[in-house]
Amino acid sequence: MSLALHRLGHLVGRHRLLVIIGWLVIILALLGASRLAGTAYADNFSVPGTESEVGQTVLEERFGSSAAGASAQLLFRTDSGSIEDAEATAVIEQTLAEIETIPGVANVSGMDRLQIDENGDAALATVQFEDEKPSDEALDAVHEAAIVDDAGVTSTIGGSAYGEGNPEMSHLSEVIGIAVALLVLFVTFGSFLAAGMPILAAIAGVGATISILALASHVADISTATPSFSTMLGLAVAIDYSLFILSRHRQELAAGLEPREAMSRALGTAGGAVVFAGLTVIVSLLGLSVVGIPVLTVMAFGGSLAVATAVLVALTLLPALALLAGARLTPRARRARRRSASPAPGGRPGFSSRWVRIVTRVPALTIVLVIVGVGALALPATQMALALPDASTKPVGTDSRDHFDAVAETFGPGWNAPLLVTVDILESTNPVETMDDLSTAISEIPGVAAVPVSSPNAGADTGLLRVIPEGGQNDPATTELVHELRDRAPDLEEQYGVSDIRVTGTTAINIDTSERLAAALLPFALTVAGLSIVLLMIVFRSIWVPIKATVGFLLSVGAAFGAIVAVFQWGWFPAILGDSLPGPLVSFLPILVMGVLFGLAMDYEMFLVSRMREDYSHTRDARGSVMSGFRHSAPVVTAAALIMIAVFVAFIPAGSATIKPIAFGLAVGVFVDAFLVRMTLVPAVMTLLGDRAWWLPAWLERILPAVDIEGDALARQVALDESGRSALAISAHDLVVDPGGAPLTLAIGAGEVASIPVPDGIDEMRLAHVLAGRTRPVSGILAVNGQVLPERAETVRRATAIVTADDVSPSDGTVADYIAATLTTVGGRRPECAARFERAISLAPAVDSPITHFELSARRQLAAAVALACGARIVFLPGCDDRGLAETLRVAGATVVMFTAAPAALTASSPLASIGAPA
Repeated sequence: MSLALHRLGHLVGRHRLLVIIGWLVIILALLGASRLAGTAYADNFSVPGTESEVGQTVLEERFGSSAAGASAQLLFRTDSGSIEDAEATAVIEQTLAEIETIPGVANVSGMDRLQIDENGDAALATVQFEDEKPSDEALDAVHEAAIVDDAGVTSTIGGSAYGEGNPEMSHLSEVIGIAVALLVLFVTFGSFLAAGMPILAAIAGVGATISILALASHVADISTATPSFSTMLGLAVAIDYSLFILSRHRQELAAGLEPREAMSRALGTAGGAVVFAGLTVIVSLLGLSVVGIPVLTVMAFGGSLAVATAVLVALTLLPALALLAGARLTPRARRARRRSASPAPGGRPGFSSRWVRIVTRVPALTIVLVIVGVGALALPATQMALALPDASTKPVGTDSRDHFDAVAETFGPGWNAPLLVTVDILESTNPVETMDDLSTAISEIPGVAAVPVSSPNAGADTGLLRVIPEGGQNDPATTELVHELRDRAPDLEEQYGVSDIRVTGTTAINIDTSERLAAALLPFALTVAGLSIVLLMIVFRSIWVPIKATVGFLLSVGAAFGAIVAVFQWGWFPAILGDSLPGPLVSFLPILVMGVLFGLAMDYEMFLVSRMREDYSHTRDARGSVMSGFRHSAPVVTAAALIMIAVFVAFIPAGSATIKPIAFGLAVGVFVDAFLVRMTLVPAVMTLLGDRAWWLPAWLERILPAVDIEGDALARQVALDESGRSALAISAHDLVVDPGGAPLTLAIGAGEVASIPVPDGIDEMRLAHVLAGRTRPVSGILAVNGQVLPERAETVRRATAIVTADDVSPSDGTVADYIAATLTTVGGRRPECAARFERAISLAPAVDSPITHFELSARRQLAAAVALACGARIVFLPGCDDRGLAETLRVAGATVVMFTAAPAALTASSPLASIGAPA
């Protein structure tokens, strides 16, 4: 990966103006299209496959689409007298009649079906819309007609139809977050020019993301919380990712590299970690789709889109902007000395050095204190209660909230959370009587406040009951009532001769969704923890580092959950709550916060521990590598965490009831993870483990894929190029093919015929496979044809061939027939195929002879001819001492490698001399 990102850096450097213009055109086009199309955000909390969702389908099929459409409640109240007085009745009747004429309204409660409260001073009517998502015109018209203040009668309107909408997006949170981020970046870089570049890149990425979401809202259900969540996450990660890359770019500039090469190396090192961090966030978010809840899937998609865009701008737009500034981004010499990882001799150590010494002085004590402290912060999470938002979570003073409070005060909270019960009455001989009997039976169930509606449909095959619970949607008693109704359904079906009793409606859908999410939390947590261990094991080639990182991640998540419960469920720190009331947390919050924190935690783990690993690989000093790695990485990780926290905190004051706890939880989670786990717990654990921190069983090392995240391949490639050894056909240093085998040091020039002495116990074919990039060695450094291995194994495999006589089976066909048949499997355009055929013919023996007459040497030559024709530049001849064939291949332009037995005195512990002389 690092080599590909290094090439990307040079590509962006050559076309930096084109990259900037391309991004500008894309963003302007997206912004223009989204402004013209507008937005159509809507909350859809349905859960496919649940009983409530099946019930909604039954409603639509048996009662018409309007039955499953949105509904609204209209509350009339009188200041004095009875709501049933003549004047009040006239106002209500006129209002309902006017609403019924509005296009998009299916039906309105008649005067005889109004719900009158016990005091007789309030009445509740129902407005049923034709569509599940009424048009803005219909909603506005109904709202205007419904609000009255006449003859002492006042009214409010609310309900599911008015629970959505597209609120005006306030950008105050983004402005505050950007301002704080700019301040942190200026302190970090000491330059407004450098500080402004991550901000510009982040704004571009967020603008593109929100425009895409706005356009997508016209073709998919995108919740109203998705844009804010995506903006918050996209802004934070885009600034952080850009910070990591720009910081490394300035380090390379300070080391004396010219700007394009400095940026290329920055992308090859820090860019790899950015890609890894971004992919972990995206994978963890997209993994939420397996839960099967559309609203969560959509939010995960929005967040993934924001993170993917952030990675793209950090890898392309930011380098283009930075390269426009050229050498002006080079840190001043004085500042560079101040930010040096190591203090000057006799100087006072920096804060990072002092901190890591403190936390590693008695590592066991540090570990205990962190685990106990963070564990205590996580304790409230054990009392977490989940629900989905209703009008009670709307800000005080909004129409929806005022109506909700008025209905709860006048009729009771259950009237804001009606349940719908559908029942198949096809076998009933008296549908009306059957429905009345069912209504009576259900009204006697504990927890039921009323059953105001009980009627069959026009076809008399399905009945509908409207059940009012005593509690609101988020009341545990309402959840218990839903389960009680479903548990009693078989008995009711048998008693009244009906079938398929289903509990549905918005309240039941929300309860089903909450339970599905709660049930998915533990499996998702285990999946994320397992993914964390596997990913970090691949990156760090260690057992203990992934386990330590995963435990730290779980501590951070627990602390975030505990803080959210304490503030938003228990009501601690009312200043953070604002105008929200404490209560159950939004159901998808735990999984969403866990998914995001997973990626961010891996981000900080990567940047801290990768430098420790790099230093350990050079010094083999476990404690020293923790110290030096921390000093190098802590300042940038600190800045990144502060920016992330600032962006999340900025979304708390102006955020919706859904976004507030998510933003707060992420801010707390990032703080705990960055400063308590990664910068305190991690150094202590690494110091306590010592050399054991980097232990990995040999068998596991062999099967794990090689993923170059830290730029190790780039470092080896740069060292190879600078040493001049990239011109060699094969360059190896301390290459060990088999465990316990002799280390090989090779230097074979291009166009040579070389013979490698192979010690006893090492198979020639195994060695050939290693040198040809087919198999990974045990250890050592290897480059073939100027490409480092194993990262460039695919390129090396295309340029090498292992030739044996067995490659060509004896047959009655001629050499030309064999070549033609073999080359057809390669493919390509006709001129290329013809050129390959001619080259193979020119190198092959006796082209008109049948292959069955060939000796082993001739068959080996034929296989080599086909390999060279297909582009091989290095040919390995295991088990062959045919010097004539080797010379023929050398004359044809190939580098030829043969193998001979090593001297008997050579032992496995004695390195071979450098090989380079022609055989």
